[in-house]
Amino acid sequence: MTSTRTFARMAAVALLAAGAIGTLAVSFAAPAAAQNRDPAYAAARANGTIGEKMDGYLGFVGSPSGNLKALVDDLNIRRKASYADRARAQGVTIEEFAFTQGCLLIARTVPGEKYQAPDGSWQTRGSSPARVDPRCPSAG
Repeated sequence: MTSTRTFARMAAVALLAAGAIGTLAVSFAAPAAAQNRDPAYAAARANGTIGEKMDGYLGFVGSPSGNLKALVDDLNIRRKASYADRARAQGVTIEEFAFTQGCLLIARTVPGEKYQAPDGSWQTRGSSPARVDPRCPSAG
């Protein structure tokens, strides 16, 4: 069971993350640009081999090639480093910050992309908003 203190910390992370959306966009600008230029990443995202997870990292929906696995592992390492820096600056855990970022990244998926639903299942984003965890900012 999650304590009131943890919910308060998660709310603080949500507020900080919501206020730092521009900062997040800047921090992921280089990786996002690299992702958009990498045909393997774009194809895997488009065909549903990879998707955004609730924990703030990319996950494999299907069986990845060795090259795609290496690319996604590298992107997740970069995400974790960014999350660690931001979490430390905001006085929260990496996991709390990553969860909040997962909420934002899932909310930003576009129709046809895969994402992890609150029950852990992989879903394909349709025209309606993605299903996010009730603890996510603006969810509920």
